[in-house]
Amino acid sequence: MSNIKLVCDSLSDIPKELINKYDIHVVPLTIIFDNKEYIDGVDLSKEEFYKMLRNSENMPKTSQCTYIQFLDTFKKYISEGKDILYIGGSSAASGTLQSATMAKNDLDGKVYIFDTKNLSIGSSCFVLSAAEMIENGEPVFNIINHLEEVKKSIKIFFTVDTLDYLQKGGRLSLAKATIGNMLNIKPILSVEEGIVKPVGQVRGKKQVLNKIINTIKENIGNDLSKKRVMLTYGDNELEIISFKEKIEEEFDVSNIIVENVSSSICSHTGPGIIGIVCADI
Repeated sequence: MSNIKLVCDSLSDIPKELINKYDIHVVPLTIIFDNKEYIDGVDLSKEEFYKMLRNSENMPKTSQCTYIQFLDTFKKYISEGKDILYIGGSSAASGTLQSATMAKNDLDGKVYIFDTKNLSIGSSCFVLSAAEMIENGEPVFNIINHLEEVKKSIKIFFTVDTLDYLQKGGRLSLAKATIGNMLNIKPILSVEEGIVKPVGQVRGKKQVLNKIINTIKENIGNDLSKKRVMLTYGDNELEIISFKEKIEEEFDVSNIIVENVSSSICSHTGPGIIGIVCADI
């Protein structure tokens, strides 16, 4: 049995059954919405959050995991004689990983920290790779070295159904959002060096999903059978079902993991998100 305890944060979107299977400890961020605080994934379900977001004129804010959260978590597992591997969402997008580093530095114990430089299902690929290796009894340094290789291979693309949330969150000007919505512009976004960046745009949802598929073919090829493939979405279940079917038609793919986007991520994108990540297993 491995002596490594795997810890991540709620910037990673992982199906609950896999969290339970691999006994992953998820440290939650805090969501501040209409002057109320919610613990991501604890006080508020994803579905409830999507409804609130659709019905409110206000934008929620996210608050990073705190030093105390990590200190308490790390202390618990150190006291049990565990080595800890914490795999965090991008340090370029959140101060959460810095909080974990501060806690690590104040403790005597083996705590290893890995910055995915990614978010949502992008971060999840690293967590799941580590979980599988821990289950197989791999030592921590082998796991970290493998995660560095995963980082070289990972490709993530996503789109949103409206530019309103990007505008409200300060990531797009009001003028660009208004014009973009009028013209039915759909952005193609990626995560590069930990930061969300635009990589293209087209008009219409059908066109943007086709463009994402073509971009994957250009960057990876048609054979995804040896890749980890994950999809994410918000409250647009019918769209993700259709997109998954399209991926299965267009690619040689063995298994696709589908998971709702967390409140921490959805706070910045809106609930009408569709995303895909492909990475080495």
